[in-house]
Amino acid sequence: MTRLKILLVLAILLACGLYLMTPAGLELRVAPIAGGSPLLVAPMKVGEFFTLHYIHSVDREPIWEVHSVDSSGKIFIEEEHFVMIGAGMGDLPGRGRWTSRNGLQVIEGMHYPIGEFLLRIGSRGVDHSILWRGTRTNLSAIAAGTPVLIMARPVKRFYSLWRLLVPHSATPQAGAADVRSLPPSIR
Repeated sequence: MTRLKILLVLAILLACGLYLMTPAGLELRVAPIAGGSPLLVAPMKVGEFFTLHYIHSVDREPIWEVHSVDSSGKIFIEEEHFVMIGAGMGDLPGRGRWTSRNGLQVIEGMHYPIGEFLLRIGSRGVDHSILWRGTRTNLSAIAAGTPVLIMARPVKRFYSLWRLLVPHSATPQAGAADVRSLPPSIR
């Protein structure tokens, strides 16, 4: 091979390597604080939504907390859907508008940054669940009582492509979520 061909091949390999190291989305993780395997690993796009759904421990009514992620992995709460909570509280200044949709109370337009957050997974009956891309992962059925960190992190293109070919064992498989677990306004 001539020297020019060798340099061309090396330049192409370098360009491919650099391309594989560029950012390519995010990964949502729910992992026990004490360590061990994550309970959920989900690829995410910037601005994509996931929902934390559970049954409130006091009034025994369902709550849906709709979240998004930005390019740095920061988690934002976007909306809350519920039957009734905090009676008489009214609007939360600077944290969305209180309205109602399809028989539920809704705080919409929040876009309130919360970053990563801790959750002690409730028992069965509380059914803390993550709703993502038509799937429902019931964390209470997997690890009731476990404190977990819910976080998102940017991932490189190589990792993203690898996970496309070989999904993480904690990545929910595509399928229909139980639509009864979704509020009517986001079905």
